[in-house]
Amino acid sequence: MNFATNALEVLALGFVLVIGMVSAAVLVFFFIDRAQTEDAIRRNYPVIGRFRGMFTKLGEFFRQYFFAMDREEMPFNRAQRDWVYHSTHGKDNTIAFGSTRNLSVPGTAIFVNATFPPIDDQFALTQPLRIGPHCRTPYDAPSFFNISGMSYGAISRPAVLALSKGAKKAGIWLNTGEGGLSPYHLEGGCDVVFQIGTAKYGVRNLEGGIDDEKLRAVAAHETVRMFELKLAQGAKPGKGGILPGAKVNAEIAAIRHIPEGRDSISPNRHVEIPDFAALLDVIGHIREVTGKPTGFKTVIGSSDDYEALFQLIKERGPESAPDFITIDGGEGGTGAAPMPLMDLVGMPIREALLRIVDMRDRYGLKERIRIIASGKLVNPSDVAWAICAGADFVTSARGFMFSLGCIQALKCNKNTCPTGVTTHDPHLQRGLVVEQKYVSVANYAKAIVKEVETIAHSVGVAEPRLMRRRHVRVVQANGESVVLRKIRPSWDPTMGEENRPAE
Repeated sequence: MNFATNALEVLALGFVLVIGMVSAAVLVFFFIDRAQTEDAIRRNYPVIGRFRGMFTKLGEFFRQYFFAMDREEMPFNRAQRDWVYHSTHGKDNTIAFGSTRNLSVPGTAIFVNATFPPIDDQFALTQPLRIGPHCRTPYDAPSFFNISGMSYGAISRPAVLALSKGAKKAGIWLNTGEGGLSPYHLEGGCDVVFQIGTAKYGVRNLEGGIDDEKLRAVAAHETVRMFELKLAQGAKPGKGGILPGAKVNAEIAAIRHIPEGRDSISPNRHVEIPDFAALLDVIGHIREVTGKPTGFKTVIGSSDDYEALFQLIKERGPESAPDFITIDGGEGGTGAAPMPLMDLVGMPIREALLRIVDMRDRYGLKERIRIIASGKLVNPSDVAWAICAGADFVTSARGFMFSLGCIQALKCNKNTCPTGVTTHDPHLQRGLVVEQKYVSVANYAKAIVKEVETIAHSVGVAEPRLMRRRHVRVVQANGESVVLRKIRPSWDPTMGEENRPAE
């Protein structure tokens, strides 16, 4: 009895202490909130006002798991992410009881199935496509779907390793992003596209220009297949950046060829490229030094500006042309950027792609310049639409981040990524197991290719790149769908200048 009484007294005392501590904490927060001058809610409603900030921060997570419907979230909804997650595990992506997609939303792509499609043994299989026919070492790219640029530094070491090994297993290329060529890009043995940003990381001289010897050293790697000069990216067109000195450790400094521990500036454009003539000169120089296909990546603000580029190519001859042009959508990407640039600057991929493809074809350069589409194209319907629109290749960054386990926590720029994809915290990186995730990367790429081939087979063509604008319909504001060919006719040299697609 005494023992029980003592126990109750201890519990009661503990309860009183807890209540006392909580009361003291509330009292302290009360006076802190009353005294501070930055937050009006906390000043007028001490302690209670703190819950508003907490709920605001937690709201995005609650919406994702409890409140948002499968197709409501931005930038990628649950249905899109679930398709990727199922694919990464090699799971069946078939569904039952009808589509959950609202097919009356303007812009929705609906593919035109053939009345008499090919029989099953005539399946639409992807064929390699040559890039850079005038180069000493052209590239016969095996896949139409590849990994877009993500720098080592922006994403973690295990993420780069998993992408490299997964790309090798799937037979696709991996773009380095502008952060230079790390050992982790090469370790997996995949085909690599080396991106040259405005800071020239990995190939820069002391003045920040291109060092030809370093360029040759990169090109000497057999698996480095192409070079991409980045003019702009979807996240921040027209905006440079700064890599804080605190992040420039010995490894990053060695990879990027910059001083350790010092801030590194990426200009908002290549200072030696003020116009299209200089752009073609630099592309030609890189191609001559490396012997490998060279093109550029950009975001389209106005397609009218690019008339001057194609006119200049016409004057100089087709050999002067870039071997490829990567069109990034202005919808934003993996890079951190100011909201106005992310939201409001640059043409969306679904408009920009059509305009540049038509311009290329009108100048008779369809077989000379390959078009690569990039920007929120993560599911088979997105990729198939881009090919119908005229893209030769499609690249994705965020799709492959999902394949690595990304849960769209929106913490990419804070070094707190809970899945280890974009953090350099060793504890958080432990969650990304390379030997498991590289298989997921390969599975995702293979699933995209297989399902786009399925769409191509359904519309009645023998290879995905034979899909045309007549093979896809686009839902209009009135709920009816119209064949893309009628909205934006493909360029046909026989139809006359007066009937060309409007720019």
